[in-house]
Amino acid sequence: MTTHSRSTGFVLGAATVAMGLIAGVYYIFACCVMPALARSDDRVYVEVMRNINDVIQNPVFFLSFMGALLLTAVSSWQLRGQPYRWWVWAALAAYALGFLTTMAFNIPLNNDLAYMTDPTAAREHFEDPWVAWNVVRAVLSTVALACLARALVQYGRVTSSTSQRRSEQISPSGV
Repeated sequence: MTTHSRSTGFVLGAATVAMGLIAGVYYIFACCVMPALARSDDRVYVEVMRNINDVIQNPVFFLSFMGALLLTAVSSWQLRGQPYRWWVWAALAAYALGFLTTMAFNIPLNNDLAYMTDPTAAREHFEDPWVAWNVVRAVLSTVALACLARALVQYGRVTSSTSQRRSEQISPSGV
């Protein structure tokens, strides 16, 4: 059974924050960005999506995109002996599926969009599948976030009760 340490709580907390950031990105695309772009003509739609695909490739996004996966994996290893480890493992599985969705579907569609010359054909090829796969990864990353949040709450309860027992053992009774 692993021990509770500050690094264990920090990694679980950081994984939860990173997952929240990623889930938020996919959510905002599903609820706002793509519906707004749907109102645009083909040329504007393709130009804006190409611009988004260019600027999203930056260290800050990469840190949260990869960080959510890596931090959740490290946390699942650190908490391997805890009864709530299943929540972290479920989060890892859900985000791994969302990550693979991004790699297998969204990124190839982004790459196709970058090289297609006819805006109408590019949009027809890109829009519906990209939006659908984005919803899949939004749902999966939100499920992962909920699982990590549940694990974090349980981690806090266990850590709090352990700290309370230690302080009761240290302080003399009746004082």
